[in-house]
Amino acid sequence: MAASASFADFLKEQLAPLGHIATRRMFGATGVFCNGLMFALVNDDTLFLRVDEINKTMFQDGGSAGPLTYSRKGQEAGLPYWQVPDGLFDEPDTFLEWSRAALAAARRVAAAKKPARPRKPRAV
Repeated sequence: MAASASFADFLKEQLAPLGHIATRRMFGATGVFCNGLMFALVNDDTLFLRVDEINKTMFQDGGSAGPLTYSRKGQEAGLPYWQVPDGLFDEPDTFLEWSRAALAAARRVAAAKKPARPRKPRAV
């Protein structure tokens, strides 16, 4: 289920120090973007932040539940997004620290992707 309008507005306000924050419905949830890069996901008004091998320990040690899973063809599949621990919204500086770590992970993943090859023109 996607984020409610009030939760999306709350996130935009809290995450504003990171850059331009936007949300977009996708796959029945809501993607959270900073300057065009998705670094978080909201499902049922629950925030999940991007995790990779570099920031994974921070999330594990901080009590984060993860990864976000969904059912695909009858099997559980995991996404690289971990739930924000209870109480983190009560600590704005710490919440921003975790969000910066998630944004850094999203940047690393984006940088590691191979650029798309240009398409060859089709003969007409």
